[in-house]
Amino acid sequence: MTAFGTLVRARLTLILSTFTAAAAATPAMAQPAAQPAVTSVSPLRVEVTFDHANWTYALGESARCTARALRDGSPVVGTKLHYSVGYEKMPPLQTGDIAMNETGVTFETGPIASPGFIACEVEAEIGGRTYRGHAAAGFAPEQLRPTVEDPKDFDAFWQAGKAQLAKLPLDARVTPAPERSAAGVDCFSVNLQNVGQGKGGSDGKGPTPSRFYGILCEPQGRGPFPALLLVPGAGIRSYKGAADISAKGIITLQVGIHGIPVNLEDEVYDSLGKAGLQNYPLIHSEDKDNYYYRRVYLGAVRANDFLVQRPRWDKAHLGVMGGSQGGALAITTAALDKRVTALVSYYPALSDHTGFLKGRTGGWPFLLRPEPMRTPARIETLAYYDVVNFARRVIAPGFYSWGYNDETCPPTSTFAAFNVIKAPKTLTLALANGHFTTPEQSAQAEEWLWARFGLATKRPNVAVKGAKP
Repeated sequence: MTAFGTLVRARLTLILSTFTAAAAATPAMAQPAAQPAVTSVSPLRVEVTFDHANWTYALGESARCTARALRDGSPVVGTKLHYSVGYEKMPPLQTGDIAMNETGVTFETGPIASPGFIACEVEAEIGGRTYRGHAAAGFAPEQLRPTVEDPKDFDAFWQAGKAQLAKLPLDARVTPAPERSAAGVDCFSVNLQNVGQGKGGSDGKGPTPSRFYGILCEPQGRGPFPALLLVPGAGIRSYKGAADISAKGIITLQVGIHGIPVNLEDEVYDSLGKAGLQNYPLIHSEDKDNYYYRRVYLGAVRANDFLVQRPRWDKAHLGVMGGSQGGALAITTAALDKRVTALVSYYPALSDHTGFLKGRTGGWPFLLRPEPMRTPARIETLAYYDVVNFARRVIAPGFYSWGYNDETCPPTSTFAAFNVIKAPKTLTLALANGHFTTPEQSAQAEEWLWARFGLATKRPNVAVKGAKP
């Protein structure tokens, strides 16, 4: 071997011995890392469905309910499910407990003889927590009839109220609200003179007038424009106006109902909700001439008095839109004010209060559910304010929408109002919905309303689950 070959072999031997020593010094690197334990802490979801795709049945049929307890989309086999079946907010017709298998548990309502909605409620208790699922099936909902009586002097009562309102000057106070404006839209804080609350003023001449507050938004440009009154759901809160709707070429007025400004700090509304305005639907509910909603219903008419005086109103199209309490106000306003040409009502509250007297649910706020509340004076008063009795008198075309799973404004009560409407009406059902509105519902409602306003529309690229009973 040459001297060069001897040198190469010596260097290779040195390199290999160095690598071997390093590997021996770090034996842990050659072992796979330990894997951490992984568990799921996702909440359980209890799903309840029916065997009819439209969740609607004929009288005499039985609905088959299927319930599943799911975690991360997979069934939790062996979970004990407790179920109850019965008319909405009524004592259950049957109850039971079943352990869930791979496909869930199935039970039936039994044949149902009376129109209405049967609620299937399912609970699972795991780890000290209770998880709940709810779904309701409709049995001949188109046959539901209201339980509330129509007072003989109903029309005279409200004519007197409107006459009282008409005697009061509008006294509109309009202040620019640039913080609520948007591109192409100007907004304003507004307050108007309205009928008062109470037996009368100190001068003995009647109630001291109150104020009615809202946010007006108007498109820029010459117009003319249709007008839309936006009436609120229940609660005490601030409002920002509807500049987004006004940008479509519509004058909008979004109102509060409590006779207080709608642009205060949130803590003001929170305090009122815990004090003077707590449970406001109960205030004077045994005195039809002084009930809380009298000033509210007439205030919505006063808001329309203001809208139709706007210089760029088109003098042809006046709409009203709202959900829950606002859905109720959309109907009452259209009934009281024949200037309304179209209304949109989502799951109207305040409907068929007296259902509880006839063995079925009434509408929010369930004033007659507790037996001690069922006084003759309260029953009489509520009849003058029940949405059903206004629905009988609506002449404007309307778009209506709700879900079968609404536990705040039960469909038994909303159908009781809807079924007595003789004016042209469209009903879109989002069956699985509770007390909320989906973008699909809103898109359909707006398309319907804009068409009646004579505005160009484009049908949204969405699928809406719905049916006309």
